[in-house]
Amino acid sequence: MPVSYLRALSESKRTRRANIHLGVSLAFVAGAINAGGFLAVLQYTSHMSGIVSSVADNLVLGNLTALAAGVASVAAFVSGAAYSTILINWGRHHRMHSAYAYPLFWEALLLLAFGLLGNSLEDHRALFTPLTVLLLCFIMGLQNAIITKISNAEIRTTHMTGIVTDIGIELGKLVYINLGRESARYRPVRTDWRRLGLLLSLLAAFCLGGTAGAVGFHNAGYVTTLPLAAFLVLLAIVPLMDDARTRTRLFLRYRIHGRVHGRTQTGQPPLS
Repeated sequence: MPVSYLRALSESKRTRRANIHLGVSLAFVAGAINAGGFLAVLQYTSHMSGIVSSVADNLVLGNLTALAAGVASVAAFVSGAAYSTILINWGRHHRMHSAYAYPLFWEALLLLAFGLLGNSLEDHRALFTPLTVLLLCFIMGLQNAIITKISNAEIRTTHMTGIVTDIGIELGKLVYINLGRESARYRPVRTDWRRLGLLLSLLAAFCLGGTAGAVGFHNAGYVTTLPLAAFLVLLAIVPLMDDARTRTRLFLRYRIHGRVHGRTQTGQPPLS
């Protein structure tokens, strides 16, 4: 991929095209993590609707262990979204190119942690399965907050309920029969083809990612996290390097200025 394209994908200055391309890429990753996570812990970790419903069910049934697990999963998802928001706002306030890339890099690191935990699941399942579930929920919350803030809540990547609903809405507009003529009081119903294309792309990417993740985890195990983490690093690396170069230039400028200032004040080179 060209450097300019990678820079546009995750830098602070956004375009709708970059938002769509990043959203589709992250939908693929979310599908792969969700499917792979299910094979690892037998639980989908991006579906907060189902988890919250299970909390209510287990509360009524008096299943305190499952109730605590559900509450912890929701808390982990919320914590991931909150942490992502903190990173993004900190980057914005410091005018960093990598305000959105930095959370993506964190997601890559956490995916690697998921892979490491997975290797311990078979021998210590009772201990590491709950930790793995919480980690995956945290990752899903982290990722969903990234694309939500980037796109002003237009794009979601970790759960498909809203996307499938919106596809149904646009299809309903498509088959609706408009009666009468357009006027100030009557506006014909029209399908938003750009939005429908975006929604279908996100759904297809999530399904493709889920298929790839399931095949990968089924055949190769937790090593599948490596290409996913590498892909996230690829999405984030250019703005991160831009900020690293900027900090290096500022540091060198500060050192040079300090040495020149020292000579001016004392007439002698400053002590190193």
